[in-house]
Amino acid sequence: MKLVRYGAPGQERPGLIDAQGKLRDLSAHVGDIDAGALVRDGHKRLAALDPATLPEIAGTPRYGAPVAHTGKMICVGLNYTDHAAETGAQPPEQPILFMKATNTIMGANDDVIIPKDSVKTDWEVELGVVIGDTARHVRVEDALTHVAGYLVVNDLSERAFQLEHGGQWVKGKSCDTFGPIGPWLLTADELPDPQNLALWLEVNGHRYQNGNTRNMIFGVAELVSYISRYMTLQPGDIISTGTPAGVGLGQKPPVYLRPGDVVELGIDGLGRQRQRTVAYAAAVSA
Repeated sequence: MKLVRYGAPGQERPGLIDAQGKLRDLSAHVGDIDAGALVRDGHKRLAALDPATLPEIAGTPRYGAPVAHTGKMICVGLNYTDHAAETGAQPPEQPILFMKATNTIMGANDDVIIPKDSVKTDWEVELGVVIGDTARHVRVEDALTHVAGYLVVNDLSERAFQLEHGGQWVKGKSCDTFGPIGPWLLTADELPDPQNLALWLEVNGHRYQNGNTRNMIFGVAELVSYISRYMTLQPGDIISTGTPAGVGLGQKPPVYLRPGDVVELGIDGLGRQRQRTVAYAAAVSA
C-alpha cells in the first residue's frame, strides 16, 4: 500500500493511493497514519480493505508527511563509501548515528526555509525506514519484520552549523523544514528488498546525486538491529539511512542552496519530492 496524509498543514487526513493512482480516503477506518496503523495488526486491517470501496478524493490536495506523531528520527552518517570519500572521511567501522529533531518533518513538496544566518545549506537524498512493531535488541535476520515501510527523505543540512559550531551534528540537521518525507509510505510487504533502489537528486534541473542503496556500507536490516541495541525503536520512528555522493559540500568548489532554488529528488517506487527554498525573513513574515 501507498499510505498518505493529505490536506492543509495541521489538518491532514489519512489516505492511500490505489493501483490506478487515485487518492482514497481512510478516515472511516483509521484516525491517522500513526502507531495504530503501522503496527502489524493495524497494517493487516488496512490491507484487508478493498480500495475501490473507499471514497475517492478529487483534485490535487497537498500531501503532508505520511507518518504522524513520529517520536524520533535517527540518521546514519557516511553510510555510502563514495559520500565518505567526497567529505574526506574514512568509511566507518560501525554506523555513525545522530538525531534529527522532529520539528524538521514536513510534506514532500512544502517550501524549505533557509535558516537565519545560514551560509551552507545542503541537500541529501536518503532512504527512510519507518518502524512498525517495537524493536529492542533484535537480530539482523529478524530486523525487517519490524519495518512498517519506506519513504523518501531529504536530510537537509546546514554545514556551518553542523561542522563549525562546536561539533554537534544535530545543530546543522534540525532547522525547521529540514526533514521533508514522503510523498507516501510504501508498506514493507511491497518492497521485500530495500537494497536495490536507485535514488537521485537535482537542484535547478542539474543532477548532483545518482546512487543506489546496494552501495550502503550498512544495510537496512543491519541498521535496525544495530540501533535497537542502543535505544528502543517504536512505531512511527524513522531511520534515515545515509546519502550517496553528490552533496553540495562535496562539489569543487562547494555549492549550497540559496532562496529561490528548486530541489527535486526521488527513489524507485517511493515517489519524488519537489521543494522551493525560501529566505528565513520571508518565511517568518508570511
